[in-house]
Amino acid sequence: MAKNEKKKRNWRDKYRFSVSNDTTFEEVWRIRLTKYNSFLLITFLVFFIIGSTAALIAFTNLREFIPGYPDVEMRRNILLSAIRLDSLEKELDLRDNYFDNLNSIISGREPVNIYTLRDTARNYGTITFVDSPEDSALRVQVENNERYNLTLSPVTPEAVTSLAGLHFFPPVKGIVSAKFDPLLRHFGTDIVTRPNSYVDAALDGTVIFTGWTLETGYVIQLQHSNNLVSLYKHNPSLLQSIGDQVRTGEAIAVVGDSGELYTSGPHLHFEIWYKGSPLDPEKHIIF
Repeated sequence: MAKNEKKKRNWRDKYRFSVSNDTTFEEVWRIRLTKYNSFLLITFLVFFIIGSTAALIAFTNLREFIPGYPDVEMRRNILLSAIRLDSLEKELDLRDNYFDNLNSIISGREPVNIYTLRDTARNYGTITFVDSPEDSALRVQVENNERYNLTLSPVTPEAVTSLAGLHFFPPVKGIVSAKFDPLLRHFGTDIVTRPNSYVDAALDGTVIFTGWTLETGYVIQLQHSNNLVSLYKHNPSLLQSIGDQVRTGEAIAVVGDSGELYTSGPHLHFEIWYKGSPLDPEKHIIF
């Protein structure tokens, strides 16, 4: 019991630490501490040093000198490598689809659409499309301007004779559901065919227009030689852009039923214009 009391008194005993002038023996600075206070002071200093060191490492460039810690240049290279890897995967998918198309064409099968590949860096599940009043008003304004109207003029026998030597490639194979009838302002032929099949160019030419209208959906227009123009309407998607050079029989669109005019089902509305006058496609093409 007496031994424990002695230990407690030793913890409470006060000690003085002082600094004196060696010449005058004047006490310059002093501090009184017990063993208990000394222990708390040392503990505080240890934690303070540890905390300060951790803060310096975490919030300054000193962390770059720690072995195994990636520096700014290394993190940048890691990010660029991830981007290149994603691009490489996309290019490999395109290459695989290209060879699959070649095999399908050689085997007589329909090639796959390589333009439907998605960017792996985007989350398409979160994308929503909402029609705005401004967009609808703009579409009505464009339709009222009759952007696609061509000047009607009679087709002469000489014009028909000059086209006799041309070989038109059928854009699709199917059944004619609506014939050419200028009196009803139906300046083309509607062909019902398998949905999502390809629409092919009737002749060599250049894409001079691609767009969308409320009545006819996605439209693509080709300019050919001999003052010929062909139009392909009601497509759900287009495979060519303005300025592209296309060959006869090359896929330019996909069959669908977009638009609100004559959309009883998947079909292609096909028109041929010669010097501003519509021609009956059935007189030049066997569908």
